[in-house]
Amino acid sequence: MSVPILQLGDTLIATLQLALSDRDLAGLREALAERIGAVRARGVIIDVTALDVLDSFATRTILTIAHTSKLRGAETVVVGIQPDVAFAMVQLGLTLADVATALDLEEGLELLRQSTRKGPPTR
Repeated sequence: MSVPILQLGDTLIATLQLALSDRDLAGLREALAERIGAVRARGVIIDVTALDVLDSFATRTILTIAHTSKLRGAETVVVGIQPDVAFAMVQLGLTLADVATALDLEEGLELLRQSTRKGPPTR
């Protein structure tokens, strides 16, 4: 099952509606990496609102997506982590270190707007 990737301006939005297989998650990772360059995306939102579990492979894949996106010039925000999922992740020692999170899509879009207004750091 492939995950639909929507484009809203310079932001790509991937909504995970079901727990995905490892193959599907890898496919999402590849698809997002390609689409970022194709549409010159500045932001990626991964919406996990519908998920009632995030296992270690899914968490690592989301981290990989975020780091790959950053190398391709886009910031990533994960939105919609449910309270039970957050509790389970903490108990299992799973983190999304260095990845922005938000309560919902609206807040995630606002985080990306703020991030892109600041622009890249100057040297």
